[in-house]
Amino acid sequence: MTRTLSTTTPPPPEWRISDGLTPYAEALAAMEAHAAAIRAESAPERIWLVEHPPTYTAGTSAAPEGLVDPRFPVFRAGRGGQWTYHGPGQRTGYVLLDLTRAHGGVPARDVRAFVHGLEEWLIRTLDRFNIKGERRAGRVGIWVVDRARGTEDKVAAIGVRVTRWVSWHGVALNVDPDLSHFGGIVPCGISEHGVTSLHRLGITATMEEADAALMAAWAEVFG
Repeated sequence: MTRTLSTTTPPPPEWRISDGLTPYAEALAAMEAHAAAIRAESAPERIWLVEHPPTYTAGTSAAPEGLVDPRFPVFRAGRGGQWTYHGPGQRTGYVLLDLTRAHGGVPARDVRAFVHGLEEWLIRTLDRFNIKGERRAGRVGIWVVDRARGTEDKVAAIGVRVTRWVSWHGVALNVDPDLSHFGGIVPCGISEHGVTSLHRLGITATMEEADAALMAAWAEVFG
């Protein structure tokens, strides 16, 4: 399909925040439909913030042995990455963008730069709570050093899919989930490190405060 280039500046992505728990299958269907609408230029870009019921999802690289205890429903997500847990107390942010154009400091048609931008978004979000989030070579997600416990744990996960230059799926920030639920999987294929949350790090932020931080940090990275 030939796309006509426009000289007008597109509007910023719309923000949608869903109340309650959104079933994972419902979110998958909604994301796929909205991504198709963005490609057809019949819908705006969207950042969709949700919470899910307890769910395990498998990315395209997920190995069967990474599912240790299937105590919750399991879904093939179609995104990149390995095993991930979603559940109450975790803010999942689905990022549906047209990557044929630049967004702030993220250039067009550069998936690696897009993922780097998602990492920076999370790092700047955490900085608003005085938490130092860091990248780690060879490990997906954002990591924090918990000096009180002498551990290095993941506080946020990233898993994306790009279909005909439209992104979907996105990030997951642990605000106050039940961390024991991660025990049913090997999160992102990494067994030598654990997972943590804002609350475990001593930051008793509400979901609304986490959302406000995500929205403010987004503008700094993606414009």
